[in-house]
Amino acid sequence: MGPELPFEDAVSQLFGQNFASLFRYLYRLCGDSDLASDLAQEAFVRLYDRGSVPHEPTGWLITVSTNLYRDAERTGKRRARITTGQQADPSSHVEVPSADSELIASETRDRVRAVLATLPLRDRQLLLLRHEGYSYRELGRILGIQEASVGTLLLRATRAFQSAFITAGSRK
Repeated sequence: MGPELPFEDAVSQLFGQNFASLFRYLYRLCGDSDLASDLAQEAFVRLYDRGSVPHEPTGWLITVSTNLYRDAERTGKRRARITTGQQADPSSHVEVPSADSELIASETRDRVRAVLATLPLRDRQLLLLRHEGYSYRELGRILGIQEASVGTLLLRATRAFQSAFITAGSRK
């Protein structure tokens, strides 16, 4: 973001470039599209209220929205509604599946969310942001960890997820 761009235009440009990705990250984190949308919008409101664009705006937005999610979860403001198979993942753009494949996909999504919820927040963030396409360098800046440590931490988070996912599947 160059200094030549007026603040309002810079915020508008950041919104256009980052809202969809921020929403997808938050949706995967919380499983509630309304909450994810509210949190993403609130992050941009806070950016506007800040009055200046931070040096790393994408990382700042992710950090703020993650903290908003954490606050909502901690204070009990998080909605109790659980995503059902009727609400499609907004990041998917596929043809209408058969009833059997939709049921399997819904059960898998629910199982993935349940397993993710058992992981520490940093592990969830690493997995979800990496899945969203962020580089190791970006993950390090966003999460406040050394870039050289990201690979190791991501590998541990992946293994923890896989282990929990397999364990959850064997309990069925």
